[in-house]
Amino acid sequence: SAAGSPSSDMFDEIVMAEERFHGEGYQEGYAEGSHIGAAEGRRYGSLHGAKIGSEIGCYLGFALTWRCLLQKCMDEKNSKKIRALDSLIGMIQKFPYEDPTYDKLQEDLEKIRGKFKQACSMLNIPSDFRIGTERSSLTF
Repeated sequence: SAAGSPSSDMFDEIVMAEERFHGEGYQEGYAEGSHIGAAEGRRYGSLHGAKIGSEIGCYLGFALTWRCLLQKCMDEKNSKKIRALDSLIGMIQKFPYEDPTYDKLQEDLEKIRGKFKQACSMLNIPSDFRIGTERSSLTF
């Protein structure tokens, strides 16, 4: 007989098939895992982004509203408050929303939160005044 017995050919085919299926299964699993991972990441990213966006949006609305109210009566005390609000507004306007890879995002966010707290204390607004993240409303 030529190349090996029929039983060894069959054995080789079984081993080859097993390796092939193993390889295909791995590739399918990997592709699906990547897809799920990307979808999870996208979902987390948009959720996290929306939270930060609504938080900062509330700070900006707060600052612009108070700035408008304080301008009606320009005394020394109010001009200090307005300077703090202007500083907060400036920080928010410089915040790079469109860059998701911005490495100082967390750091800048903390600075904005700090400036917001400072403005609150200058305006005699209780510091436990919180901005609701679940719904974009202010909670006192």
